[in-house]
Amino acid sequence: MDAYKTINDILVHLFNEIWALEEEAIITEEFKDITNNDMHIIEAIGTGIDSTMSAVAKKLGITAGSLTTSMNSLVNKKYVVRERSEVDRRVVYIRLTDKGRKAYDHHSEFHVQMTNAVISKLGEGEIPVLVKALEGLAEFFRGYKEKM
Repeated sequence: MDAYKTINDILVHLFNEIWALEEEAIITEEFKDITNNDMHIIEAIGTGIDSTMSAVAKKLGITAGSLTTSMNSLVNKKYVVRERSEVDRRVVYIRLTDKGRKAYDHHSEFHVQMTNAVISKLGEGEIPVLVKALEGLAEFFRGYKEKM
């Protein structure tokens, strides 16, 4: 198979494989009450204390209304708490509970393992080449989204 076909095949199949494997790896018995999508919302909230609904929605590329539905579920399941700003009642701060931080750490560990699996196969001189290739891929996706 030539380089173009090999790269195309890897890219096409890799995204689906990552999504399926990630769900299998991170939605364990302990976190069976949330979805892979919920886990990515938890990741977007992060461990800081100044996350807002609008900032998280922007980070995920969704509307605040779309985020609200998922947030209601995560609040009910005790992964996240919401608090209105005392200064500006329109602003809603969100932060992870201890349970949410545990899920965040679990998900983060999967990403560490995934990244280390790639880096461990490369020589020191190959890492900048991979970074450049992945930056090009990220640039393509961001540019493609803006064209839509």
